[in-house]
Amino acid sequence: MPQQSPGKALPGPLPEWFPRGMALLRDPALNKGSAFTERERDALGLRGLLPPHVSSQEEQVSRVLENFRCIDAPLQRFIMLQSLQDRNETLFYRVIVENPDEMMPVIYTPTVGLACQAFGHIYRSPRGLYVSAEDRGQVAAVLRNWPYRDAGIIVVTDGERILGLGDLGANGMGIPIGKLALYTACAGLHPRRCLPVMFDIGTNNESLLEDPLYLGLRRRRLTGAEYDDLMTEFLDAAKEVFPGIVVQFEDFANHNAFRLLHRNRDRFPCFNDDIQGTAAVTLAGVLSALRVTGAALSDQTFLFLGAGEAATGIADLLTSALVSEGLDEAAARRRCWMVDSRGLVVRSRSALAEHKRIYAHEHPLIGSFFDAVQALRPTAIIGVGAVPSAFDREVIELMARNNDRPLIFALSNPTSRAECTAEQAYSWSDGRALFASGSPFDPLEINGRRFVPRQGNNSYIFPGVGLGAVAVQASRITDGMFMKAARVLADTVHEDDLAQGSLFPALSRVREVSSRIAVAVAAIAFDEGIAGIEMPDDLNAYIQAQMYEPEYVSYVN
Repeated sequence: MPQQSPGKALPGPLPEWFPRGMALLRDPALNKGSAFTERERDALGLRGLLPPHVSSQEEQVSRVLENFRCIDAPLQRFIMLQSLQDRNETLFYRVIVENPDEMMPVIYTPTVGLACQAFGHIYRSPRGLYVSAEDRGQVAAVLRNWPYRDAGIIVVTDGERILGLGDLGANGMGIPIGKLALYTACAGLHPRRCLPVMFDIGTNNESLLEDPLYLGLRRRRLTGAEYDDLMTEFLDAAKEVFPGIVVQFEDFANHNAFRLLHRNRDRFPCFNDDIQGTAAVTLAGVLSALRVTGAALSDQTFLFLGAGEAATGIADLLTSALVSEGLDEAAARRRCWMVDSRGLVVRSRSALAEHKRIYAHEHPLIGSFFDAVQALRPTAIIGVGAVPSAFDREVIELMARNNDRPLIFALSNPTSRAECTAEQAYSWSDGRALFASGSPFDPLEINGRRFVPRQGNNSYIFPGVGLGAVAVQASRITDGMFMKAARVLADTVHEDDLAQGSLFPALSRVREVSSRIAVAVAAIAFDEGIAGIEMPDDLNAYIQAQMYEPEYVSYVN
């Protein structure tokens, strides 16, 4: 498949397989719509199939934006962009790259949550692969049906814990599709190298099982050894069919997420974005906030609302960062506390899940989050439990009494699951909160000061990590890569950003950020001897050369 590059033509004559006429207009990877030139229209059998005017890509973008902005309903906006992607992939990515603040909340959080809930009702065309419980023994054959052998990264989910919405079964396919669209838009990974996979092993969601338009297996979820055997078959098949493939685990429930990551991370390149990507973007936000307060990381106390994979991943990375600043590991872990549905996670509690035990400290049992804030006096509260409005006025006012600049990170998404809004965090803290969120919030003015809150969005992290790993054919994805990615992200935040309350850079800079992270990740792969290629003379230039630009190529010289 030809790589589309700005201002370039395909070398030599077109190959015999190159489509013409309506077949070309129906191929989203090659279609340019009304932008086909006069010479292309004559040579490729398009004369009369298109309106006479030859559009520039800029004109096409304007047309898309005009129609997009006429639509108020987020889900309808999602459907419009999905249709554009199915019709003209290059134009789809150009629109996103040029308008990330407007488009990313539609193609991903929060709107992708609505799209997943309605997936069977808005389904239009196939995208990605479905590996189901009925494919046991033939998963490799299923993967070989994918038409592009140069796939570089798979995003896979089993749909059991989609965002904060729970078990959405095969409807969860919207997540891998959306994540991989961000890989291309944010880091320039070519669309042909991106493979969304739905690992459909059933659902326990009764409403889906009863929905006549549900597209997944109508059975209860596979569990235990059967689940593990099928996942092992899938991962082995992926490694065989797509040598060097990177696998990103996405939105798996806690009971599977940790096991899958720990079992597989040393045998081929894989990571869990909910555990490691969320951790890196959160650490970056903390480091940015500490530039404002002037305090040391080692002086912070973190209290999590939620004790699942996101909380544990963040706490693990914070612990590593604290150790790098001189604390021993035990002391570093004691800086991280968690509250789950039963209250404060402490050692005296029975039947704690394995991943919670290392953050279960000696302390009397506390039942409510407010009481935990009162007792522990944290400098930062981090919401990752999908408990809407849990950071209420009492909690935030208490944080503001205990801290001159409290860190309030409401990271659950979609927006309906946010622990608080930006306005609540700033208003209830008299404008002193250092705020980050998992969903987007508009700029606002509090007490005469303008605030521009920004998402602690994993799209700042995982695209760059994936690009770096794919570009140098890394054999493993290490924790050090995520630590470095967090520090690189924090370093990209300007003083002007911090002055307006932004702990992350503008999304308009995300490709720059991803490129810098990819270079850093690639450098670690070479340092650790896990890169599969020779070290380029200019690593930065090499990474830049790997990044797809969504601009049309000339098919006819």
